[in-house]
Amino acid sequence: MNSISQVQQDLLGRMEQLKNLGEAAPIKPAQAFAGQTGEAGFAAAFDDAVRAVDARQHRSAALMAAVDSGQSDDLVGAMIESQKASVSFSALMQVRNKLSSAFDDIMKMPL
Repeated sequence: MNSISQVQQDLLGRMEQLKNLGEAAPIKPAQAFAGQTGEAGFAAAFDDAVRAVDARQHRSAALMAAVDSGQSDDLVGAMIESQKASVSFSALMQVRNKLSSAFDDIMKMPL
């Protein structure tokens, strides 16, 4: 008998949660969020990714320049950082190409 009342209480709790969700504010159109700051969108996420790849490229170039000028003897570390920068750049280009092809596919869709 106790387990039945527990299940009933659980169901009542879920129904109350669903009721509260139904009474929430309606979904706002995208234009309503355009002026707000602090909310991360796709453009901000992609911008962060581009900046991270750029920072990795600069760090790699600085390490390679230090090895070339004789300021550092960490050739292995510089090569590893160079490979990390290369892989991150390649991944970013693959994402860009996928986005470009997805945009082209959307533009080709009939109305």
